[in-house]
Amino acid sequence: MAKITLSNLRHSYNEAPTGPEDYALKSIDLDWDDGGAYALLGPSGCGKSTLLNIISGLLIPSEGRVLFDDRDVTDLPPDQRNIAQVFQFPVIYDTMTAFDNLAFPLRNRGVDEATVKRRVNEVAEMLELSDMLGNRASGLSPDNKQKISMGRGLVREDVNVVMFDEPLTVIDPHLKWKLRSKLKELHQKVRATMIYVTHDQTEALTFADQVVVMQDGEIVQIGTPVDLFDRPAHTFVGHFIGSPGMNVLACDVRDGRAFLDGEHVALEGPVTGGSEGLTQIGIRPEFVTIGPQGLAATVRKVSDIGRHNVIDLMLGGTRVRAISEGDAPDPGSQVFVSFRQDQTRLYRDGWISTTAGGQGA
Repeated sequence: MAKITLSNLRHSYNEAPTGPEDYALKSIDLDWDDGGAYALLGPSGCGKSTLLNIISGLLIPSEGRVLFDDRDVTDLPPDQRNIAQVFQFPVIYDTMTAFDNLAFPLRNRGVDEATVKRRVNEVAEMLELSDMLGNRASGLSPDNKQKISMGRGLVREDVNVVMFDEPLTVIDPHLKWKLRSKLKELHQKVRATMIYVTHDQTEALTFADQVVVMQDGEIVQIGTPVDLFDRPAHTFVGHFIGSPGMNVLACDVRDGRAFLDGEHVALEGPVTGGSEGLTQIGIRPEFVTIGPQGLAATVRKVSDIGRHNVIDLMLGGTRVRAISEGDAPDPGSQVFVSFRQDQTRLYRDGWISTTAGGQGA
């Protein structure tokens, strides 16, 4: 296991990049502590897999350094970094038994058979594979094949980091929750440094202690699942995390006060930063309330999703979503909405621009 440090990392697939738009990764600085559970979260094309391949040694970065426990491994090939990687599709040998698949990484390194047997049985028990160790892998279900693939990454005791590249992509939805839970349980048992790459917020938030949210080759926020939901540092984080995501509403700012369609909206605290740039209000649907007073709105649509209703409203020309339990207003009806002040934030050019806990205007 190892602490992983990424220092001044940049990468371009162009031989002669001329500007930021030519870089798949732009100025990454990051520390991951030994034994932590981390997730790289973002949409396709944001740089997650590029970053993972640089950590694993499949790519050499254009600029910057990769360190394991302060040892520079930037130019070392994968086999000298002591890592394990689990891919989207199960990487197993169908003609081998489940036991031999799990044993392969150990036997390949000349580990004695007594240790091989002990480690295979330990990992199989953790993954609930003990009763199928004698079965050929070709006859196993897709989720059990992926369990074997995970087990191959965990069976070695000397790995610096175990990396998972969208490992649940091919798993049936009704089985994903079981494997997500199992992976979290495994981390708590083995305490290996684990990095999980995904575009699925549920996978990231249920697995990781710290989530790294990426957009367009940059890190926009690092935090716990609670941090990312409660206080998004960027509108992208607020929109990407949550179902539905955060309302992002264009607004005007005058004398430190925010106005939505000409109506004053109280913010969580004082406005920070300059006076230039695109200004927007960010408020999660959970904190939009329909009641007897507030901003006049028209109900556009009501979606009953079982636990609650998602209500689409129009405030003048601005679309707002609210989450409501119990009875919902009828589509087309006129209502009033209010925003919970301590959850109402100003963003300038995408970045948060209010101070929490202060007296908002």
